[in-house]
Amino acid sequence: MKKTTVYLPDELKAGLERTAGATGRSEADLIRDAVRELLAGQRPVRPTLPLLESGDPTLAERADEELAAGFGEP
Repeated sequence: MKKTTVYLPDELKAGLERTAGATGRSEADLIRDAVRELLAGQRPVRPTLPLLESGDPTLAERADEELAAGFGEP
């Protein structure tokens, strides 16, 4: 396990202390559970395609035209 430092606003720290005291769990344990829950609800990061500079500012508007012009050619 790796050590990490987290800065919390006063109201979050107070709530964390109250919850830890009320449940008999450590603050670190509560934070680990909260981070686990957050990460479990996230979608996996999808890779993105790189952006290319065509030099033609109208290319996106003419995409169908450009694709049709070369369609079926080897």
